[in-house]
This record gives sequence, structure tokens and C-alpha cells, in this order.
Amino acid sequence: MSDVPRPSTPPDQVPSQVPGQTPGPPSGLSRADYLRHLETESARFREVLEHCDPAAPVPSCPAWNASDLLWHLGHVQHFWARVVRERPTAPTDDDFAEPERPPSHDDLLGFFDQASADLLQELGGAAVADEAWTWSADHTVGFILRRQAHEALIHRLDAELAADSVTALDPRLAADGVHELLAVMYGGCPTWGRHVPGEAHVRVDTTDTGDQVWVNLARFVGTDPETGTSHDEEDVMVVSDPAVEPDAVIEGTAGALDAWLWHRSDDSEIRTAGDAEALGRLRRLLGGSID
Repeated sequence: MSDVPRPSTPPDQVPSQVPGQTPGPPSGLSRADYLRHLETESARFREVLEHCDPAAPVPSCPAWNASDLLWHLGHVQHFWARVVRERPTAPTDDDFAEPERPPSHDDLLGFFDQASADLLQELGGAAVADEAWTWSADHTVGFILRRQAHEALIHRLDAELAADSVTALDPRLAADGVHELLAVMYGGCPTWGRHVPGEAHVRVDTTDTGDQVWVNLARFVGTDPETGTSHDEEDVMVVSDPAVEPDAVIEGTAGALDAWLWHRSDDSEIRTAGDAEALGRLRRLLGGSID
């Protein structure tokens, strides 16, 4: 399977990176924390959509209505439950038949209930360092656990936006989400490529938790072995504190930053300072959709 070395972590600590790549998150969330958040965020997501008009548009995902959103997260949780159950085998078209979308909103709720329960059961019975297939360079159950906690969090927010009933994001989970988004969802580097550090650094500060994430405006280079496409383009790379003054700073509460970085809110609660060019470059790099 993977030639990525297994992270050396305590049994209850979720591996947050492939060694030698990006620094880990400041939150220190444990396996139990992620499981709890996955359960509570999934339950809130379900509660909101149970009482929401199935045809209600999802403002943060314009192509979807409430039922589409319910199907999406149910499908995601169904898929990853099976990945963990069958670890470390990689999914293939032959043995990973797609489930059929249930015909009614009530049926979708039932499908989500089963998928969510299965995912919690599989993750609850696995060690975070267990090898498992992922699309990341990090092939561990811990990666899946962390990723699915944040998947549930951000889609809970989508559901609340559709129902016009937004509640606060947990600060520690959201601070961890800021790191995960910058280091993994935007700044993740496949094994066939590499980051070339640039000169500009932007620091992202969560004002309520006191965490900082340093982003280097780097270049991503490499050739995709599957397509033969060569890349040499600007990219984000999360780095350890470089012991220099940042070229720019972006700050806000953890919840505001996490929602803004996921394009789930505007920048009215975000403050910026420093070099306008560096800020503009980072904004352009974060402008793509990652739904």
C-alpha cells in the first residue's frame, strides 16, 4: 500500500501530518475529541435537516438544496465507514458499488442515520495509527477521523445556513479546522511533487484560542505520474514559525476564520494587516472551491 512512514504518536493522539512535511495543528485534539465532535456535529446536521424544507436552497453550495446536502454527507460517511471497515484495502470500482440515492427526504434521513452510525462504529473501533487508504499522503485512520469531524462541522454549518438557524462553531475544533484547511485541503502535497519555499509569509491568528498558523507563499512543482501533467505554480505551504516578522497577518475568532476560509461567510469578522500584495496572492490561492 503506502510507503509513507507511520507517524509516531501516543495511542490517543491523532496523527496530523506525514513526518517531514507540515507542522501539526496547535489544538491538541485527541481521538476522543474528534469522535465526540463527529457525533455531535452529525447529530446537529441531521436535526436541522429533519425540520428544513427539502427544497430549501443551500446558500453556501448554490447547486444544492437541503435534500442534496443530506445525500452528500450521508454518501460521504457511508463511503468512509466502508474504507475504515475494509482497511487497508483501497477502494476500487469493482468492489465499491455506489449506493442508490433514496427517493424521499425521509428515506434520506434513514440512509444518513445508518451511514453516520456505521462511521462512528468503525472509527470508534480502530486505532488512529492503523493503516488505511486515503486520498492524502497520510494513510492512517487518524487522518480519516480528523477529516470527517471537519466534514461534519462544515456541512452542519451549510445545513444551518439553509435553515437560517446558524449557531456558533466550537472554538477548538474550528481552530483545528483552520490548520487542516490550510495544511491539508489547500496546502497538501502529493508524494510525486514538492513545495519550493518562497520569501513571503502570512500568519493566521485565531484571537479566541491564541493559535497561529504560518503560511509560506511557495511554489508547487512536480509531474503527475498518472496524467503526465507537469506543475510549476504558486501554492500555500504551512510551515513552523520561521522566526521572522510576517509580511501580513490575518486574524479573527476561530469560528469566523474557519467559516471564511471555507467560503461559508464573508470577511466582515476578519481583520488583515501588512503587505497588500502578499494578502492578495493568498486570497487568490484560497479562492478555489473545495466542497
